[in-house]
Amino acid sequence: MIRHQQTLILSPYAALYDIVVPKDNILRQINELVDFTFIYEELEAKYCLDNGRNAIDPIRMFKYLLLKAIFELSDADIVERSKYDMSFKYFLGMAPEDTVIDSSSLTKFRKLRLKDINLLDMLIGKTVELAIERNILRSNSIIVDATHTKARYNQKSPQEILQDRARKLRKAVYAMDDSTKAKMPAKNTANVLENEIEYCQKLVTFIEYQSGIALVPKVLEPLNLLKETINDDIEQLRLAADPDARVGHKSADDAFFGYKTHLAMTEERIVTAAVITTGEKNDGKQLQTLIEKSKAAGMQVKTVIGGLLRKR
Repeated sequence: MIRHQQTLILSPYAALYDIVVPKDNILRQINELVDFTFIYEELEAKYCLDNGRNAIDPIRMFKYLLLKAIFELSDADIVERSKYDMSFKYFLGMAPEDTVIDSSSLTKFRKLRLKDINLLDMLIGKTVELAIERNILRSNSIIVDATHTKARYNQKSPQEILQDRARKLRKAVYAMDDSTKAKMPAKNTANVLENEIEYCQKLVTFIEYQSGIALVPKVLEPLNLLKETINDDIEQLRLAADPDARVGHKSADDAFFGYKTHLAMTEERIVTAAVITTGEKNDGKQLQTLIEKSKAAGMQVKTVIGGLLRKR
């Protein structure tokens, strides 16, 4: 059952936020600018509204994911930081003395509550709506073009991804204690994914229970990232390395492996629509979809300008 928690914080320590979270803090600015109550409507079908135990407020959970995306941390680390980072607690709508969630709750929210929700279209739509309300968006023209986006795994196999993250973890450990090199589990030499997973699990176990430095932040973050890769993304790692990506061409002699992000943007530089395709897709064929999505987001489209976005 959804419990609406986003109310005035009643705490004898609430005044601390005015001291430690300045007005120009990005999280304070987002909180003051964005009305997150749309999350209730978007996720209503994912909860039982009149039965069961009270759920953790979905706005708070959604904000946790925003923090995770902004600061590129694992579930465990983003929750850990929210214990002591006052800007995080302020953003999450918590009192300074409040306890935080268990990171497993964030993982569950990510995998179950947000399943089948088109977050990109939803967030773009809310951005346009906010721009209209604030009288920022005044034009009725959109600029359309495509930017090239490399595939997430950049043609790496799942085994190579694990090897890369394990390598970063070992490097962090060696920087703290070079003597651990002689104690590390033997690296996998077989070209078998299951063997690489087994090695990474041994590496995690060694660092957690035998290295003595697992709680050092510079070690803990890559450690948690490797653990999350093994435990949370294991089914993705068993797939071929980004099988949907295709080779595209910026010019006759300049190819890239990945995707195209087809964008529509107003003259005020507000994105009104996005369509992600494989790299070989023609830009022009996405025009109608971009126009329709822009209109659905609330934009009144009278003019379309092509090819002015700078490739990144």
